[in-house]
Amino acid sequence: MELLFTEGISKCFGNFWALKNINIRVPRESIFGLLGPNGAGKTTLIRIITQIIFADEGEIFFENRKMKPDDISFIGYLPEERGLYKKMKVGEHMIYLARLKGLSSHDAKERIKYWMDKFDILSWWNKRIEDLSKGMQQKVQFISTILHEPRLIILDEPFSGFDPINANLIKDEILELKKKGSTIIFSTHRMESVEELCDFIALIHKSRVILDGSKQDIKQKYKSDTFVIEHRNDFGDLDRNFSVIQKDRLEDNFYRSVIQINNGKSRNTLLSVLIQKVEVHSFIEQVPSMNEIFISQVNTIRNE
Repeated sequence: MELLFTEGISKCFGNFWALKNINIRVPRESIFGLLGPNGAGKTTLIRIITQIIFADEGEIFFENRKMKPDDISFIGYLPEERGLYKKMKVGEHMIYLARLKGLSSHDAKERIKYWMDKFDILSWWNKRIEDLSKGMQQKVQFISTILHEPRLIILDEPFSGFDPINANLIKDEILELKKKGSTIIFSTHRMESVEELCDFIALIHKSRVILDGSKQDIKQKYKSDTFVIEHRNDFGDLDRNFSVIQKDRLEDNFYRSVIQINNGKSRNTLLSVLIQKVEVHSFIEQVPSMNEIFISQVNTIRNE
């Protein structure tokens, strides 16, 4: 069941359609990737969900009913742009943001100390925001986003400004939040993060959803029945049911070949043909990456 879904969301700025008839479904306790090139409309959709701006057409449903103004208290939003007051100290700033989300002063302090200790940043409590690096500010903002334990967490390019070590730290926390029951919308154009984190995706391009569904189903849909085989000895020629895309001799009599299956034949048929000719060491299906699918779909739309 979905925690949130949209029906026919459209938004126009003057003569420019930022979003046109957007329908997405975000399952509970999942990480939902909101993907697209810069300017595709991702941030506009997020701002509508968080009620920063309003749609011209369509509805948003939250917890299986139309979204209400006070539902914003159940959402944690980490924007791509930094939204911190530079002159404030870290501790007092986080307490201020937690109080805005309805936490008592006592609860806010307890939760902030827990998270700062977890991230090994308790020593930052009395530092001014302006004295922190971009990555340090992002850590503070991430903690502030999840302090009130929101049902829906929206992260817009959350790894911006992080080095690889801290990026992995945040990735682990995102997965842990999902494990504990949070639903997460993750907006990005970094496909390696999508591969690691997302269960479902929606790809927005030129204001429209051009691809959506579970990550695994999409990968299965766009696979090309191509296999990478490592084998000893050369298999020579194959019949028309199989296309040899590439064959590399690695050493002595050891090869790596890329073969595509044609005419609806099965992988077992290919394997049975090969084992009569060569000694097969590995047989791996070449499944397209999300980056490859992303590029192919965007290019298809551009060429239409």
